Amino acid sequence: MSEPAYQGFGEKALPFLKALGFHQNREWFHDNKAMFEEHLNEPRGRLIDDLAARLSEAGIPLTCGRKTSTFRINRDVRFTKEKHPYNTHVSAVVTRTGTKKDQGLLYFHISPDDCFLSVGFYAMESGELRAFREAILARKPEFDAALKPLLSLGYSFDTDDSLKRTPRGFEHVDDPDLIALLRLRHLTLSRRFGPERLDGTGLLEDILTLAKAAQPLLNFGWRVIDPIRASRDDTAT
Repeated sequence: MSEPAYQGFGEKALPFLKALGFHQNREWFHDNKAMFEEHLNEPRGRLIDDLAARLSEAGIPLTCGRKTSTFRINRDVRFTKEKHPYNTHVSAVVTRTGTKKDQGLLYFHISPDDCFLSVGFYAMESGELRAFREAILARKPEFDAALKPLLSLGYSFDTDDSLKRTPRGFEHVDDPDLIALLRLRHLTLSRRFGPERLDGTGLLEDILTLAKAAQPLLNFGWRVIDPIRASRDDTAT
């Protein structure tokens, strides 16, 4: 028997996550785990399954898997001051390999107060980020064209973690908009969405629309970082 198709998250999905914020203990989670599975985890799995199939049908070089693309509800508290054991959101990535370690991604994040979709290149290594910045300078018209489909959908750059100063080697740049781009630590864009997109297949369609619009930007970035990663892998072997 085939798995049922994605039809949205359960009506108790957001209430569960909100309650989890108040009940950060393993006993409460264990007692309510069935609700988590029914209204959040299983719908997320169906979304991922259907999304992977639709991306393949469309010939888009991205994929995802239930085991490799999702983030656990349990938090890793070993290196954090805040020791609450559970995340109060569910999320997943979509990449070329379907794993969380691959660069060039789509990301969806669902929480009671902040649901959003993101796309781009997150937490690149220093050499990759520098090469990306250099490529933006060298091929600015191409980069602008790659952004256009995403900007037309209402996506905008994530600037919260931007550098205060222009990075070394780019001090000669004097265009304010270009300086703002060069100061970004992550080349990602995001757009928030309302909880109504969790009903039915709205979120699935939104991610597919994003995947299609993101191809120019992802291709731009992959052409920049793939040679760096290949060279690093060759050196390592």
